[in-house]
Amino acid sequence: MPSAPHRTSPDEITPPRTIAVIGAGVVGLTCALELARAGHLVTMVADASAEDSVSGVAGGIWFPHQSEGSPRAARLLADSFEAFRALAHSVPEAGVDLRRGVWVARGAASDDAWVDSLGASADGGPAGRAAIAALPHHQWPDGATDAFSCSLPVVDMPTYLPWLRAQCAAAGVRVVRSTADSVAHAASVAAREGNPADLVVVAAGARSGDLLGDTSGFPVRGQVVRLEQPQDRNGAPIITEWFMDDDHPDGMIYVIPRRGDIVVGGTDDVGAADTTWDARTEAAILARAVAAVPALAGLRVISRGVGLRPARPSLRLEAVAAHPVQVIAAYGFGGAGVTLSWGAAAEVASLVGSS
Repeated sequence: MPSAPHRTSPDEITPPRTIAVIGAGVVGLTCALELARAGHLVTMVADASAEDSVSGVAGGIWFPHQSEGSPRAARLLADSFEAFRALAHSVPEAGVDLRRGVWVARGAASDDAWVDSLGASADGGPAGRAAIAALPHHQWPDGATDAFSCSLPVVDMPTYLPWLRAQCAAAGVRVVRSTADSVAHAASVAAREGNPADLVVVAAGARSGDLLGDTSGFPVRGQVVRLEQPQDRNGAPIITEWFMDDDHPDGMIYVIPRRGDIVVGGTDDVGAADTTWDARTEAAILARAVAAVPALAGLRVISRGVGLRPARPSLRLEAVAAHPVQVIAAYGFGGAGVTLSWGAAAEVASLVGSS
């Protein structure tokens, strides 16, 4: 089986470390995989699977939603983009596809700095066509100040998360179902599995701050609805173009067509921690989305989701002192956990190698 893209050379790691990773969401899984493939002995400690975390609600498109604007974030974006593009081209069973779609800007509220991460031919087309294509003014939605199309990785999370977990298993990552109430506890759990951890990576999403005495985190509630994906006679998806209008005056709009469904959102309720599904919110989401993408009209609802994006004023990717074992923090990704996962994992591997 083709393996995940690997960003860290085992030759750079001397000697290997025994590491506990707290958290089994997309960031925790990717960190564990990178560390194991770099030659470390890794035990993942988590009380829930990725599907039961906010990663299971994620739409799965590479897009820096709620990501800080900084040179570090730009580097992580670019690294992750390249990793996902490699998967799309060479590992189809991973569930990653490059899909073209439309992004809408609405004045100063819209930040298009992320496009610099795409490179000159992000869609990987044989002709090397430009990644960005400006849409003519008559195709802009009402009130838009700009609109363009480009190709972005779309990650089919129901396929990708099991694949990523299988990659971890193949790389030797041990998984322990347990609630780590401290970094010391996580290290002791790893020790009971035969890997006495001398370093702990905290990638537990919203719980990370509690483990490290960091009170700066906050939830951002997101509600989505998943629609059926129409298929042609060969079983291929019919609706393939994504659409994103984060700053629409009536509420954000995103349409993410995956292999087996279409994720439609959404909400961006900063500070809200209620995970109860709301019918009126869903009706408003669908009304906005159908107005933007009429092909969605009449499609059957197949599932729903509510998740709390684990946000923070800035990413936390750093060594943390004053603990009984060495600690590296990897959290605060907000709505960009999938988007930054490969870049963040490479950064964590680098921090481990230099510690």
